Amino acid sequence: MVSEDKRESWGSRVSFLLACIGYAVGLGNIWRFPYNAYKSGGGAFLVPYFIMLVLCGIPLLFMELAVGQYTRRGPIGALDKLCPILKGAGVGTVVISFLLSTYYNVILSWAIFYLVSSFQDPLPWVGCNNWWNSEFCFKNSDNSTDLSTHINMSLGVSSTQEFFDKRVLQMSDGIHNMGEFQWELFGSSPLPGSLSTSASGRGGHDWEGGYLTATLPIFLLIAFAIRGATLPGAGKAE
Repeated sequence: MVSEDKRESWGSRVSFLLACIGYAVGLGNIWRFPYNAYKSGGGAFLVPYFIMLVLCGIPLLFMELAVGQYTRRGPIGALDKLCPILKGAGVGTVVISFLLSTYYNVILSWAIFYLVSSFQDPLPWVGCNNWWNSEFCFKNSDNSTDLSTHINMSLGVSSTQEFFDKRVLQMSDGIHNMGEFQWELFGSSPLPGSLSTSASGRGGHDWEGGYLTATLPIFLLIAFAIRGATLPGAGKAE
């Protein structure tokens, strides 16, 4: 009689719940979702969003959880157990996850760079007197009702955009010019990967860091929503 290897299980229901929250809520919710909502019509964007959430997002989430609970395997083993011919789809899922993690760690290194830069006074992205700013730079706090300022804003580049393009990324003038190596981003890139590896290595056991990493994005989204609702002109959708 051959017995299957005993796999680890979750230490508690709270650990499983926090893992699901951490899987569903991440940097994209803080960084990408508000931008897409603003660009796609503001509150009107939430109508198709919630429709797709109910019709596609939640059913697919429950299906994934059910398959994982039933098979107690990873993507490759789960699909192999359900239908051996689909084992290649599981391999493709792992490969896609690996490719996504490569660029996602780069985005997280940008976030770390911004975090460290936020301790400077004044903030480096609020002014136009830095070495990376051009003559077309304008501050976001400039009064747009002034005609000259309005023309400058329509033709120029905001200080926040120039900070990202010319300080964080140090973008060159084209693909033919490789530019200089960004040692700050290179140094911060291993940190997200090492944290993820450390958390994954603990398996389903209780990990105190999960209480922070899973709930922090939610609190940040609530804080951003409150901040946006209290800005001048928020009630008039300006």
